[in-house]
Amino acid sequence: MQLSDLNISSAWSKCLKTVLALLILLSAGTPGFSQELFVFTEPASNMAAKTVGLRLGNSFMKELHNGKINYHLIPEVMIGLSKKIMLHGDMFLSSRNSGMVSEGGSLYAKYRFYSVDEVQKHFRMAAYSRYSFNNADIHQEEINLYGHNTGWEGGIVATQLLHKVALSSSFSYLTAQNNNKYKFPVDAKGRVNREAINYTFSAGRLMYPEEYTDYKQTNINLMVEFLGQYNTGLKKHYLDIAPSIQFIINSRSRIDLAYRYQLSSSLLRTAPQGVFIRLEHNFFNAF
Repeated sequence: MQLSDLNISSAWSKCLKTVLALLILLSAGTPGFSQELFVFTEPASNMAAKTVGLRLGNSFMKELHNGKINYHLIPEVMIGLSKKIMLHGDMFLSSRNSGMVSEGGSLYAKYRFYSVDEVQKHFRMAAYSRYSFNNADIHQEEINLYGHNTGWEGGIVATQLLHKVALSSSFSYLTAQNNNKYKFPVDAKGRVNREAINYTFSAGRLMYPEEYTDYKQTNINLMVEFLGQYNTGLKKHYLDIAPSIQFIINSRSRIDLAYRYQLSSSLLRTAPQGVFIRLEHNFFNAF
């Protein structure tokens, strides 16, 4: 057995213990209704039809080699074309090299193809795809289409809502391309890490209010997400955990506060952990 196998085993052991503790916590409390709105992943559900949403993502990630804090700003527009189809468009700005510069953007589409709806619970599945373009230098083995790499991703997500608890998991394939003039690197063994598999598991619970009396009530959600990647060319991986708190205000606005932490990794990653803050506002019946 190799050391990397032990690291993976240890990471999964930590994950299983955390998930078990979380599910015990989430199962407590009275039945109610919860939105499945996660921070680092999209659920199978879509935003309401004819809705336009504006987001502003802020990442503060710590560089491993020098302790510098990189700031990434990601403005985003979301459009609910119908109850089954949702589109996103975003831009990537970063202070990683010198000052704030625009580095690229991405287009994201999601199609909900399966839904079983019952009272206070439902199960849904959706297919999604993202294309990203980026002009920044390629500085790590991890493939990240949300602000670092050019390429495309396609995947499936399934979400289960059970009263106040929401569970969601996704599986996707992604492939990276050259970042304009920056060519994709080859490692010392001649391997190219252009292709990878992403996998996620997210769990969240509505903590407040106990009962709905008005749509203007502020909702407070607690959640934890596990974010992993396996690079098929390099045979390397990473696994992160991301706890967060979320505030839904007047059923229109949203504030996400999260911290992403690396549990295990054999992939080279320059800034794997840090704080993420997102602001969002939605305009219903916008068109």
